[in-house]
Amino acid sequence: MSDYSDIIDHPHYQSKTRPHMSMYDRAAQFSPFAALTGYEEQVEDAAKEETDRMNLLPYTDDV
Repeated sequence: MSDYSDIIDHPHYQSKTRPHMSMYDRAAQFSPFAALTGYEEQVEDAAKEETDRMNLLPYTDDV
């Protein structure tokens, strides 16, 4: 029964009382979601700290 043969030919349910939501509106429900709140700020802070650290190191021309 894992192949969904019992429901595969059924029509997609459509509510008779609620209007169909557009794909744009449906996508908008999820757009403000941020799984990692504050992640961008952390990355920016770490990059700034690393840049500051690298600027304090003496320059060497060793390649």
